[in-house]
Formats: sequence, C-alpha cells, structure tokens
Amino acid sequence: MAEREQEEPLKQEIGVRSLTLAIFNSIVGTGIFVIPGLIAESLGTFAIIAYLVCGALIFLIGLCFAELGSKQVISGGPISYIEKAFGNYAGFISNIIFSAGCTITDAAFSMALIDIIKIFFPAIETGIYKMLFLIVLFGGLAYLNISGLKKGMRVLEIITFGKMIPLVILAVLGFRYMAFENLTWVGTPNFLSIGASSLFLFFAFQGMEVPLCNSGEIKDAKRTVPLGIFFGIVFVLVFYLAIQMVTQGVLGKSIVQYKSAPLAALATVVFGSIGSIIITITTFISVLGTLNADILSIPRTVYAGAKVGHYPKLLARVHHRYFTPHFAIIIYASIGCLLAIFSVFKELLILSAASTLMIYLGVVLSTVKLRKRSSNTQEREGFKIPGGLLVPILAICIIVWLLSNLSKAELIGTLIFILLGSGIYCLNYYRRFYSSKVKRLID
Repeated sequence: MAEREQEEPLKQEIGVRSLTLAIFNSIVGTGIFVIPGLIAESLGTFAIIAYLVCGALIFLIGLCFAELGSKQVISGGPISYIEKAFGNYAGFISNIIFSAGCTITDAAFSMALIDIIKIFFPAIETGIYKMLFLIVLFGGLAYLNISGLKKGMRVLEIITFGKMIPLVILAVLGFRYMAFENLTWVGTPNFLSIGASSLFLFFAFQGMEVPLCNSGEIKDAKRTVPLGIFFGIVFVLVFYLAIQMVTQGVLGKSIVQYKSAPLAALATVVFGSIGSIIITITTFISVLGTLNADILSIPRTVYAGAKVGHYPKLLARVHHRYFTPHFAIIIYASIGCLLAIFSVFKELLILSAASTLMIYLGVVLSTVKLRKRSSNTQEREGFKIPGGLLVPILAICIIVWLLSNLSKAELIGTLIFILLGSGIYCLNYYRRFYSSKVKRLID
C-alpha cells in the first residue's frame, strides 16, 4: 500500500478512464481553436513536426509524473511530490505558486465565457449581469464539486465528450474536403522555426498536472496513474494532429487569413453557415470544462497544504457526507470569482506560464531525489521509468530551456511572488514556533 494511503479520508473513486478523460480535458482547452492557424503560419506544411516534438517532450515529463504518482496516494499530486522530496519550504512555495497561478487563470477563463456569451447577450459584460453570472458560475461549480467526487467526475466526463465529439465529427467530415497537396512537404524544414513553434505549442500540451492533484482519490495508483497519463497524452497528440492536418488540408494557404479562428473557417466549409455557431458553442463547453476541472482538482492542493500546516486547518476539513474538501473548494472558487468580478487578475497572468513550468521542474527533480530513497519498500512499488536517470535529465534540460525563453516580465513577476511567499512562510514558521513555545511554558 502506498505511503499514507490509510490517512487519506477522501474516497478513492478515480479509475483509468476517468483519469484519462480528465487529462484530455485539462490539456485540450481553448488553444485548439486558434493553434492550427498560428502553427501553420510559422511552419507551413511542416507543422506536424512541431506537434511530434512537443508530444515527445511532454511524454518525458509525463513519465516522471507517472513514477511519482504511482507510488503516492495522497492529495496534492505534484505539490505533495515536491514536498516529500525537498521539505516544507519547497512544498509551501510550490503550493502557493501553483494554486495562485491556477486561480488567476480561472478568472481569465470565466471572462472568456463572458466574451462568448456577449455575442448573443451583449449586456452580460456590464454591471449586475456580469456579477450575477460570475457568482452563479463559480458558486454552481463549487456546489457541484462539493457534492461528491463521483458527481464532479461524471460532469467532467460529459463536458469532455461534449467538446470532443463535435471536433471529431468536424475532422471526420472535413476529411472529404481535404486537398492532400496542401500537406505536401516542399523543401526542408527550418529547425529554428520548429524550435520557436515548439516552445509556443508546448503550452498547449500542459494540463496533466491538474487531475493528478486528486491523487488521494485515485484507485490502484500504481496502475491507474501511468496508464491514465499514457493514454491521455497519446489521445491528445492524435487529436491535435488530426485537427491540424484536416484544417490545413482543407484551408491550404488560406489558413493564414483565418489564423484567429481557423476551426470556425473549417466548420463553415463542412457545416455551412451554422458552422460558426457550432464552434462557438463548442468553445464555450471547452472553457467551461477547463474551469470545472480546476475547481474539482486544484482545491486538493489547498487541502493538502492545510493538512501540513501551510494554510488554516479549516481548509483541511472534509465534508462528513460527501467526503470532499468543501472549505478548500469554497475558498478557491470565491477567490477566483472575486478576481474576475473586480478584474484584478489581468496584471497577474504573467505568473501562469512560469508557475506551471516551475512545478514541472520541481516534479522532475523530485523524481531524481526520491530515487535515492530506495530503502523503503513502499517507495519501490509502482511504475519506474526505464533507463535510469536519462529521462529525468532530459526533462530537466527541456524545462530549463523553456524557462529561459519566458519573457523578462514573467520571470521577474514569478521571482517577486516567490519572495513574497518566502516572507509568508517565515512569518508562519515563527508564529508556530513561538506558539508552541508559549504552550510548553504554560503546560
């Protein structure tokens, strides 16, 4: 049995299918609706190479997640891996960076939903309508995910199929409109352009870490986690490739003219005038699915942090009936809602890309560190990456390269956030230290 499995009061109800769909849902977001045009503009018919490169890169990182996730059945996922390897300080900093980055992104997602709705109801972006919509949105998703993991996962699966099926139908029906000369390679690829495009495209492959925050609720982790990650990444890669090839095969060179909405242009060819409406609805479902996945999973990192004293103990409470971290979900959703209502998230969005990469780096380094702790037989159970340290070292090189390509503003903003988090950690540490000292004197 994995370490601390018996200490986890949450229900273990996530199997291979649920985890695979959750990973697919978290990775395939709104980017799919614009990426085909942007990648085709920079690489032309060689766009497929960038997808294969990114698929290989994210698979290397996924192997590290699979090794650690298969051995630990405890909430928090990547944050718990980092804390186990490097201690409380690293756990606190990674927790606060990851949770804050996701909360900020969720506020942006909610505004994206408003941008879609205003096409049909322009008043939604102003005054009381905006506030009511955001309260109902975050409140409804919070209530859904408090009322049971199984219910939240079922809704997530429905939403995943809801956005996947229209796009699969679009790709299948679009196949007959393809002109294969639009996909013919001419000349040789520009490897500098492939590198730059792969960096951009890599962010469209992020998201597998979100469902793994529910690691304390995964059944048979040593089997479910590796298989869920493998199938999730493979399905995403095949899906991305199919959409790219059909879109480019149908639109050809004219895809550059529709780079802001290539799938809408493809849908118009395949479905006629109703095509743009279908894509608009699918986009709405996609954004809603990503937002729901975050409210389902990210509060588990808050809950895990509260269990070890990083956050108030109130956030570590579990609902007596539904066995969900209800206070953590309420607080997480409330902060996201307030950020969206007052539009104070925009300046903080620079944290989102850097925070995810730093979590990836922490997880890969944790793989290396925890490999050395082989005396405990429980840590030897589960999946192990073949090839020794080759995969983790390659993954570290990839992440460092990606971090080096972030903007100066992103790096500085993240550094400032780390310094602020370090100050909070120190204050919390000394508060607990002196509290325990006073308590001993009184006793």
